[in-house]
Amino acid sequence: MEVTDVLESLKIGKITVSEAKKLLSLYSIEKIEDFAQIDMGRKHRKGIPEVIFAERKTSDEIKKIIVRVMEKSNSVLISRIQKKDYSGIVKFAKAKRLKIKDGKNTTTLLIYKNTLKSTGGKVGIVTAGTSDIGVAEEARLTCEAMHCDAITAHDVGIAGMHRIFPIIKKFIEFDVDVIIVAAGMEGALASVVSSLVNVPVIGLPTSVGYGYGEKGVAALASMLQSCSLGLSVVNIDNGIGAGAVASNIANRARRR
Repeated sequence: MEVTDVLESLKIGKITVSEAKKLLSLYSIEKIEDFAQIDMGRKHRKGIPEVIFAERKTSDEIKKIIVRVMEKSNSVLISRIQKKDYSGIVKFAKAKRLKIKDGKNTTTLLIYKNTLKSTGGKVGIVTAGTSDIGVAEEARLTCEAMHCDAITAHDVGIAGMHRIFPIIKKFIEFDVDVIIVAAGMEGALASVVSSLVNVPVIGLPTSVGYGYGEKGVAALASMLQSCSLGLSVVNIDNGIGAGAVASNIANRARRR
């Protein structure tokens, strides 16, 4: 439907206000000069906020996008800021009196104006090794941007598998709706966790590893080949994607 059709349908009572709002959100595109078109309606349409993939953007471009997004939104997630630009983006956000959430071993930032209220959705996030923390932190920040509570645990991989059992118990007590498992090397932890719990598990392979299965290839293949049902997998180092899927599951579970 075109915008005019939506408005005319609403006027004659063919659709509800809620339906009209959803349809109109499809047209909420903000163009920023000649380098960006921001999907401002994504959060209303999909429950996922705007994410700025900053890795190949200039500092000036990132700042312009932040300003435009924050005019109409309470928060924006900026992933993988170049290290040389990171401190400048932080200072820029603070100068605009915006609040910031950051993460360990990551240059991803969650910038927001007002307190992010929780939906009650709960996500467990676990890493196999310390080297996986940065990607897991991307997932955590995404969950928080989508108003979920995240509980995290690190360095509990299968090289000392007994370490995972207290964490699983903690997740059960916390009543998590879904679990993200970030693991590199052979990526086996995702299958182990999936075999022990009754909630969906999202495998997040990381580019930790060397030799034949380097750059996360072995971890990805292992998770995709898992015989443990209830495990789904995102791409290598895709913390944002894992957090988005997990939060959608958790939020929908709580709404029901």
